[in-house]
Amino acid sequence: MTGAEKAGEAGGNQAAAAAQDAVVRRTKDGWRVGGSDLPDLTSAMALADLLSEETLANPAAAAEESAEPAEPPVETRRLRATIRQLEHALTARIRVEQAIGVLAERHRIQPRQAFEQLRAAARCRGKRVIDIATDVVASATNPLLQLPDELSRPRSAGRRAPRQPGEVLPTE
Repeated sequence: MTGAEKAGEAGGNQAAAAAQDAVVRRTKDGWRVGGSDLPDLTSAMALADLLSEETLANPAAAAEESAEPAEPPVETRRLRATIRQLEHALTARIRVEQAIGVLAERHRIQPRQAFEQLRAAARCRGKRVIDIATDVVASATNPLLQLPDELSRPRSAGRRAPRQPGEVLPTE
């Protein structure tokens, strides 16, 4: 390694250390910026600003550091993958809940029954529930969209005609 490479590496390490020093951390007694303990947040933020300005004043070191992007740690990659999975699951759940609402309102059934119909339709067709749910939600705004038979008409089992005023319910 040549002297210029060593100096560049040392400058990059100093810039990284200065950037790390600009981080404000909460402690039980106050705030910490780099190696300095400060009693109030205003002082800590002012010191962090000064340290970050010092880092920005040396653009050559910052350019060297950005020229060679470091691969994120394994934990960071794992957490990002988990976040993507959770966001996808939330989106899918929202769509399924919307479809349950459409079916429950359309057929005047309980949400649990609507979900059972949705699940049964998905199983009969070998599709995922989210795919059938997407079709149901789309059918709310597009009446020409063809739904599976079990979702396009209400089930007759368990449904009663509406009671008339003054009607007495049969006793068993």
